[in-house]
Amino acid sequence: MDNLSLRLKDVREAGVYRLGCRLDELDAAVLEADCVLFEVDLTGIEGKEKFIAAIAQAVCVPNWFGRNWDALADTLRDLSWQPSCGYVLLLRNDNGTLGMAAEDHNIAMEIFADTVAFWKSQDKPFWVFFC
Repeated sequence: MDNLSLRLKDVREAGVYRLGCRLDELDAAVLEADCVLFEVDLTGIEGKEKFIAAIAQAVCVPNWFGRNWDALADTLRDLSWQPSCGYVLLLRNDNGTLGMAAEDHNIAMEIFADTVAFWKSQDKPFWVFFC
């Protein structure tokens, strides 16, 4: 098992990062680590509604999804319909703002940090990568 796949399994290292490898290397490591990869293309995303919808589509949210910040936070801390030993959320084509105003960007980043912390408490890694 290569170093990246071992690191993806390490709950202590999980967090929010800028991707430091090629996409094909990440794909292979996620597969080898037996994690679930949620990939979101942020090209053309403008505003929180489109951002939330893009993540909802990537994680295949259940019908009860409310399409707001609270629902996104709840969904990312549940994922019972996607059982796995770990999760990777890849946000591609990030322009530094996630396509949103500063306030909404900050809320999204808080949700990601809270999600990582929640999954750490469950002894499962949750990673967010931007590229």
